[in-house]
Amino acid sequence: MIEVSGNKKDPLLEVKGLKMYFDVTEKRFAKERQYLRAVDGVDFYVHRGETLGIVGESGCGKSTTGKLIMQLLKPTEGTIVFDGSDLSKLSNEEMRKKREDLQMIFQDPYSSLNPRMRVFDIIAEPLISHHVLSGKDLYDRVLELMEVVGLNQAHAYRFPHEFSGGQRQRIGIARALALNPKLIVCDEPVSALDVSIQSQILNLLVKLQKEYNLTYIFIAHGLPAVKHVSDRIAVMYLGRIVEIGNKEQLFNHTKHPYTEGLLSAVPIPDPEMRDKKKRIILKGDIPSPVNPPSGCSFHTRCMYATEKCKEVVPQLTEQESGHFVACHYPIANKN
Repeated sequence: MIEVSGNKKDPLLEVKGLKMYFDVTEKRFAKERQYLRAVDGVDFYVHRGETLGIVGESGCGKSTTGKLIMQLLKPTEGTIVFDGSDLSKLSNEEMRKKREDLQMIFQDPYSSLNPRMRVFDIIAEPLISHHVLSGKDLYDRVLELMEVVGLNQAHAYRFPHEFSGGQRQRIGIARALALNPKLIVCDEPVSALDVSIQSQILNLLVKLQKEYNLTYIFIAHGLPAVKHVSDRIAVMYLGRIVEIGNKEQLFNHTKHPYTEGLLSAVPIPDPEMRDKKKRIILKGDIPSPVNPPSGCSFHTRCMYATEKCKEVVPQLTEQESGHFVACHYPIANKN
């Protein structure tokens, strides 16, 4: 289990033993139930004002983890303590109040906005729903949020389809900021955008974090994007965190073979540097989360796997201050 480290001992968010199993049994009255282990025992914490990046291949459980934190899904097991409250134990009314401090930016800027609502109404909706502002104060606040995220205030009464993908994501960010939240879960907020627009949105998120002292959980596929915005990074594989540490530790002192493979796949613009780089290609596909491998779930694709890896599940252990790895044979530092 990951213990809180660093100077700040009171994290804004602390997740312990988080699991989410989906019943995928085909026959209704089958004697044995089959479960898809989307999240299979996750531990981490997030300090106030920092960004925790979560990366991994599709199907590793990172987006499900984000939805569990937001209580869009109820976990099978585990605790999610946010700002001193266990979210799983709150009533619907208590959770509704808590959502003022807990917001989400969704992956798809097209489907996450109501196409029948104007931009003004989309951004104003959380303020009205939580009875925060009304009248001229509401009007001024919405226009202020549009300016903060780089939108033209003159376009407040247009519909979402009249905006580009990057502009729509700015609308989603403005909506998430409306209630001055303490934590924002960013669920792959740039993956549906053009590369040129991705950097603009990432820079905007960094700028807003500094201005409003925001705390982010940044979920993504791309390691360069995660490195740009994150203070610490957690690598997920088949529902579990296999490595977590600050970005310098993760990029310069990689310990887990899976992380090593992910870093190897990052494109390098410089042709000379690209030719010198040793490419590691992970063999095979991710195993089914319905029937995961015994022992270390990565052993079927790992070049360093031994019999121990096939039989014994590795636990997250601290290799150096704040750097945890779930591997029987961590990679020795080469840098």
